[in-house]
Amino acid sequence: MPAATDIMTPLWRGVVVLRIITAAFAVGAIIVHHGGFDRPDLGWAALAAIVIWTVLTCLAYSDDRTRRSQVILVDLLVTLALTACSALVLSPEQLTESTQRAPLLPTIWACGPVVAAAVHAGRLAGALFGTVTAAMEIWLRGSFTTDLACDALLLIGTGFVLGMAATAARQATEQLRRAARAEAATAERERLARSIHDGVVQVLARVRSRGGQLDGEAAELARLAGEQEIALRSLLSTQPPDGTGGQQDLAGAIQLLASPQVEVSLPATPVLLASSDVDELTAVVREALSNTSRHGGPEAKSWVLVEDLGTEVVLTVRDNGPGINTEQLVHAESDGRMGVSRSIRGRVADLGGTLTLDTGPGRGTQWEVRLGRVSHGALR
Repeated sequence: MPAATDIMTPLWRGVVVLRIITAAFAVGAIIVHHGGFDRPDLGWAALAAIVIWTVLTCLAYSDDRTRRSQVILVDLLVTLALTACSALVLSPEQLTESTQRAPLLPTIWACGPVVAAAVHAGRLAGALFGTVTAAMEIWLRGSFTTDLACDALLLIGTGFVLGMAATAARQATEQLRRAARAEAATAERERLARSIHDGVVQVLARVRSRGGQLDGEAAELARLAGEQEIALRSLLSTQPPDGTGGQQDLAGAIQLLASPQVEVSLPATPVLLASSDVDELTAVVREALSNTSRHGGPEAKSWVLVEDLGTEVVLTVRDNGPGINTEQLVHAESDGRMGVSRSIRGRVADLGGTLTLDTGPGRGTQWEVRLGRVSHGALR
């Protein structure tokens, strides 16, 4: 995958070629009009300065190490200085009278810094440099004519449009780089998954199958092996984060919590949220499942449902445990136990979501978390 600097190299080559072509035009214009100069000697000096500065800027713009904002700013200042010299070199008639008007010393060579700024820093920098260059020409001419308005519009428009193109090229490069990294990570993940499946997963499946036929500690070991087998299969089948904008698949993260006591239902498509939000919601589910295991005993079962409604994501955790009464919640919070008050309610509140608890003695517990996409996080 080429680097961003490699993608931008053709644009910088275009800047160099434009600089050379416009320098040749400026040299030709000075030679053609030097007979009417008030100070021909300064005109030849300006010609030499244009040639020398063109060589220096072409060398600077040809090397990524010297393509710096400071260099482009100095390029603009030098160009403006040579443009201002026109007031000393050109005769009053060449400078202001429409019938004998001659081009300013740099002529179209003055667009060089505008183009360089647009490629380097984007549309705003390009438009700003174009505005400054056009303002210098209008000030020297002492009037604002249709021709000067056209020149100003071309300078500003060129800087703006070229800056947009350069920014789009950089963004496309970054997206391609992320896609290449994700593709490489997926390929490596699939390779590791095949190796693990052919080894560890099959061994765990065999232990679960054979140990389940026995009693005592062997049966307990078989049960634990079965839980780890399910967790490992879930991990291998879960897609990694897509790497775009710091988002992650909530469904994939919740799937890892599946076990013989926890049944997980997920949408067919990824549920993308900010990675930090996914971590917090997963912690909420993990705490709810922990409460079920702690208070419901080994026979209690839980069901986790993830729903993607477009504008919001709904996460539901339900169990068939003994349920919770209000007094228990009050006592737990007063005793400083953070399971419900902080770990669940606090996390959901920090995310800006809403939490609903439906429970009671003898009828299990159901948590429902709603997180709006429009008003929260990276999807805002």
